[in-house]
Amino acid sequence: MINFKRNSIKTLAEAFSKKNTVTIERDYASEFAAYFGAKPKRNFGSGDDDFNHYGKLDDILRAVKSDTDFQDVFTPKQKETINMFRDGKFKRLNILDGSVRSGKTYISLILWALMISTRDYDERFIMVGRTITTLKRNCLELLQELVGDANFSYSTSRKEAELFGRKIYLEGADNVLSEDKIRGMTLAGAYCDEITLLDEDFFRMLLSRLSVEGAFLLGTTNPDRPTHWLMRDYIKRSEELDLLTIKYLIDDNTFLPSDYIEKIKKEYVGVFYERFILGRWKAADGVVYPLFANDSEKYIKDSIDPEIIQYATIGIDFGGNGSAHAFILNGFTKGFREVITLDEFYLKKEISPEELESEFVKFVQRAKSTYRVYEVYCDSAESTLIKGLAAAASKAKLGVSVMKAKKGPIINRIRFYNMLMSKGKYYVLRRCENLIAAYKDAEWNSKSKDKDERLDDGTFNIDSLDACEYSTEPYMDEMIERI
Repeated sequence: MINFKRNSIKTLAEAFSKKNTVTIERDYASEFAAYFGAKPKRNFGSGDDDFNHYGKLDDILRAVKSDTDFQDVFTPKQKETINMFRDGKFKRLNILDGSVRSGKTYISLILWALMISTRDYDERFIMVGRTITTLKRNCLELLQELVGDANFSYSTSRKEAELFGRKIYLEGADNVLSEDKIRGMTLAGAYCDEITLLDEDFFRMLLSRLSVEGAFLLGTTNPDRPTHWLMRDYIKRSEELDLLTIKYLIDDNTFLPSDYIEKIKKEYVGVFYERFILGRWKAADGVVYPLFANDSEKYIKDSIDPEIIQYATIGIDFGGNGSAHAFILNGFTKGFREVITLDEFYLKKEISPEELESEFVKFVQRAKSTYRVYEVYCDSAESTLIKGLAAAASKAKLGVSVMKAKKGPIINRIRFYNMLMSKGKYYVLRRCENLIAAYKDAEWNSKSKDKDERLDDGTFNIDSLDACEYSTEPYMDEMIERI
């Protein structure tokens, strides 16, 4: 259990304090201390009413101190979590898991600030996300909004931050090389965003770095498969590991309008609904795209008006060893509101690089005769073929950039298309019969125990699916924010 003397509510007399004395209208640290009959160790003030500098500190501290007057700041679930921390029930490892939009990130950052405010100034801390970019988007910007830029500042380029005068390192941890980033560190605390997306070896190394007396980890995550390393090696062993998990569900977020909650629930289908709405650690099984498989005609169009397409991109998956060469032309409607698959090329046989380049040139020329097409994203595993296509495009003066696909986690690409379908934001022209069949038939690999995989045993066409995803992957995050 976290050292109670150091981290109990009485030691929060210094909560939200700065290292240097500042002239303020109100001394929040003294107010907080007086509530518990304690005196601050230092005469530090933490803010005035300037929101840009001091965020929501006034409201947060009032809600933290109050047993009843918290409804406009915390949900009942969040207040319950604060009380658990106040009562010394937090442990060395603390994980808030559950559904999306449940309020777990919001309260975890307030808890992080409370924890940090009680620690020594010469101790070091770390905040970790899948990437620095996702950490900034999910946590850093929100934390600054909560406590103000006078109390929290950060630099993603330097990968450093300062919270109430305490130094915090910032890191991304999405691959096997991430472990080396923290070797040799001695840390008093760690905050982890989306733990299931972090590299397993990094997480293991991080725990070994939490070697200061009373060191702690605080993190959030959505559930994953039951065999995920976080569940298998940590959550299931919570008692022996001094680990606390707190479940958050979307219905716990009483600040969300009921109609909005219903809309969010409809965005997720299949295994994603089980995990991100019901908060269950659920294995992926059955069809990958249940909405399309159950009612494909809802997503198929015979034709469209080309004028609604803002511009289009091409995705390419290369064949070999029984797989097919697949080109997919995807169009974005104005404002990135919808994705429409406009054309396809599919060939499941061995052809020479020269034949492939010829088919590619014809496909691009056909696409550009109707749509604005400037980008081609190719399976990055085939550098030689990519260079050949780029040379062919240049020779034919196609005016397109041929580049490697991003190829992020497949599960994210699958979630993206399921979300588009659930919102009625994805359509495919009937002429794209191979992609249509792929969406109907795709299944999860029930034999995969280590990660979520589409079945790829030659019986299903995943080549068209890959090509389709490559063409839209650079715009996934932007579209998710817009729809």
